[in-house]
Amino acid sequence: MSDPIRIAMWSGPRNISTAMMRSFGARPDCAVSDEPFYGAFLKASGEPHPMAAETIADMDCDWDSVLATQSGEAPSGAPIWYQKHMPHHMVGPVDIRHMPGHRHAFLIRAPERVVASYRAKNELRRSEMLGFAQLREYFEIEAERTGEVPVVVDSDDILNDPAATLEALCGRLGIAWDPAMLSWQKGPHPEDGVWGAHWYDKVNASTGFGSAPSALPELDGKYLETAEECHADYEYLAKHALTAA
Repeated sequence: MSDPIRIAMWSGPRNISTAMMRSFGARPDCAVSDEPFYGAFLKASGEPHPMAAETIADMDCDWDSVLATQSGEAPSGAPIWYQKHMPHHMVGPVDIRHMPGHRHAFLIRAPERVVASYRAKNELRRSEMLGFAQLREYFEIEAERTGEVPVVVDSDDILNDPAATLEALCGRLGIAWDPAMLSWQKGPHPEDGVWGAHWYDKVNASTGFGSAPSALPELDGKYLETAEECHADYEYLAKHALTAA
């Protein structure tokens, strides 16, 4: 059996990352994985995330074992395997450098939108919980490894024009564009992590990407400070974001 095309999509939380997983999962040729290193992160870090105990109990929490699985054969022998990953989860002995057989891409979103969305779901204690610095670090590691600019896609661009932006993304990833990516079945999906019961209410109510984004939310106090701390890394990555044209 030929090796699958493994796509590692790296993002922080609240970056429409689950909607993107839904989009790729709607393709008949694509398997998806939902944050496979999340359990290992929670076990190693002790972070008090919602449903942490349930997540640890439900997942393989051995870093090397998870890496071996994600680098192996795709579920059901699918020719394409979309893996949703978060670089700030990678606090163990493996990182992006141990995944040379993947096609790496980076999903970004304006910090103001991320902060406004995250604080509604979990206590936001520090900017590192949003992963912008770690995302930039992984982008730079992959750029150095390949000698090329890695793929970056902005959530706002996807929501503004899903078809054109996803077609451009597929082109950069070296896979065919499939309009099936524009819609999916409502409700929880079998591939979802157990934590979806807390985090995925909005995407579970959807059958496609949401409306085009409005003006940036207004923040104040510590939330504004957190967004401002993330801006330099976001703007660095945004310079490389693909365009539908």
